Amino acid sequence: MNFDVVVLTDNRYINPTKKGAYVENILLEDHLILEALQEQGLSVIRKSWDDPNFDWSTTKYALFRTTWDYFDRLEEFSKWFGKTAEHTQFINPKALIEWNIDKHYLRDLHDHGINIPNTIFIEREEQLNLEQALEKADMTFGFQCNNFVLKPCVSGAARHTYKFNRRDLAEYDTIFQKLIAQEAMMLQEFQHHIVGEGEISLMVFDGAFTHGVLKVAKPGDFRVQDDFGGSVHAYKPTDEQIDFAKRVVRATPSLPLYARVDIFKDNYGEWALAELEIFEPELWFRMQPEAAKVLAKAIKKRMFS
Repeated sequence: MNFDVVVLTDNRYINPTKKGAYVENILLEDHLILEALQEQGLSVIRKSWDDPNFDWSTTKYALFRTTWDYFDRLEEFSKWFGKTAEHTQFINPKALIEWNIDKHYLRDLHDHGINIPNTIFIEREEQLNLEQALEKADMTFGFQCNNFVLKPCVSGAARHTYKFNRRDLAEYDTIFQKLIAQEAMMLQEFQHHIVGEGEISLMVFDGAFTHGVLKVAKPGDFRVQDDFGGSVHAYKPTDEQIDFAKRVVRATPSLPLYARVDIFKDNYGEWALAELEIFEPELWFRMQPEAAKVLAKAIKKRMFS
């Protein structure tokens, strides 16, 4: 049987035996987009991206949704991604996803006028310690703070994300050296407004804003992800925030069909981009089910344009 769209997840969520709130949300999100695509008259199936028995030439498009194990299996995933692209098209396109997986894209967006946190990129196997990396950052930006965040260029769910103070360099240097031996990293100013005010996620489908949420870290933490106890709330953004999100997606190499734009107020009082997610972002359809229908209509329009 052939399909118009395969909705992609990872194998943990195909037939889960334990269904806590986290898994139930995943199943609901995937169900909402499946149902919306079916309402558009499209033939749809849900599969794990690493399903060894599925013939990828039997689908016109593959839509990444809850493939949240890819960064732990990056080499395996990259091989699968390249091979599968020979048989089907991806939503969003393969080249755009490859650009977005690696957070060096933040530098590209900054070069196109998008405000981002002051960031330096430390490449894999670069020969420097954490103190030298911070000296490099100070020379580049003249950091006026004492707290910093270290995180990988390819990651998700706050994997290997560390907050530290200048006085803690010796303590974190061992972690730093181990990480940069394996992968590229980013060193950023710690953003105090994220702790105090949260991070705003704006969903933009085919260039149009659909809905927003506010992510708030639990008391005593700086990570807003629900994996670490963060909470999510419905949010009505201002016109200024929506305009910023639209500028972000317009600054990409090609307009994504779906995107999540995470923004916050930086240490200097300006709106800034935390992340642009156009690969497999959580889109919180459960908080705005109509948005799944908007995306499904955009997918059908793209397929038949």
